[in-house]
Parts: sequence; structure tokens; C-alpha cells
Amino acid sequence: MKLKPTIEELPKLAKEKEKESKQFFKMLKKRTPKQLDYLVQNLHEKEFQKTDCLDCANCCKTTSPMFTHVDIIRISKHLKMKEIQFIDKYLEDDTDGFMVLKEVPCAFLDTDNSCFIYNVRPKACGEYPHTNRRKFIKIADLTVKNTKICPAAYNIVEALKEKLLESLDKKGKSKGKR
Repeated sequence: MKLKPTIEELPKLAKEKEKESKQFFKMLKKRTPKQLDYLVQNLHEKEFQKTDCLDCANCCKTTSPMFTHVDIIRISKHLKMKEIQFIDKYLEDDTDGFMVLKEVPCAFLDTDNSCFIYNVRPKACGEYPHTNRRKFIKIADLTVKNTKICPAAYNIVEALKEKLLESLDKKGKSKGKR
């Protein structure tokens, strides 16, 4: 299935919606709906029924996940390397003190967009784009950033805005009729 939006369209669309998305999440932080996590998880599941990450892999091509110490132990063991060798070869500290890849695209990305270390990949890769997390509202800023990288994240945020703004509009109209 063809990605919508395409990787070529995504940066422009996400940039156009960025201010709106930030305002939307700011509003949600003030009055977070009780069912927000449930709603976002449902939107995530629906989106990933039609989105195949192997058609895109833009996250692997443009950004680095954070590598936890546990990730480093697991991956270096899988690669039959000492942890320090793995770190020296692939990782560096970013400006926030997290271990990230030295270079993108990811060294473990194959030409067919599959991952050489998929079964032992970093936790952050397995959770990306983080749209099915509990306490979703706490990662709103990260989610807005991810809309510029991941078509699925973009679609989930747009669907969430549509759904919640529609329900708020209905509530506003019903209050006005009283």
C-alpha cells in the first residue's frame, strides 16, 4: 500500500500543521480527556493496520534512537562484540547525554528497509513512533516532532485532532441549546 502522506510530502505538511498541533496539545495538557490513552491507542492500531514500516523506514534513515545500557548489552552480545567495541564503532553521546548512533541512516538498516538486528533492536525502535504509550500526553512535544518523520505519526495526530475537536464542538453546541 502506498504511504499517505508520502515521505516527500510529509515535511511540508507537518510544518504547516506544527503550530496547530502544538496548540492542540497545549489545550489537551490543560484538560486531558480521561480516555485519551485509549483513544490514541485505538488510532495507533487502526493506522498500523494499513501502514507498513518497511515501505518507509524514514525514522531509520533520518534519526537515531536512544540506546539504553540494556540495549547496548543485548545488541553487543548479539553481534558478538564487547560493549566498548560496540559503543566505539556505532555510538556517541548526544547533547542531552544519551547514547545515539554516530551516523544516519542507521548502520543496521538493510536496502529493503529491514533491520539486521530487529530481534534485539533498541527499545526505542520497538516503541517508535510512541503513539501507543500510556500517559501519551507527556510525550506531546516528541509526538509533534515525530509527525515530521513518520507518516503514521502524522496521520494519528491528525485523526486525534479531528476526533477530539469534533467531540468538543458537539459538546459546545449541546450546551448552547440549553
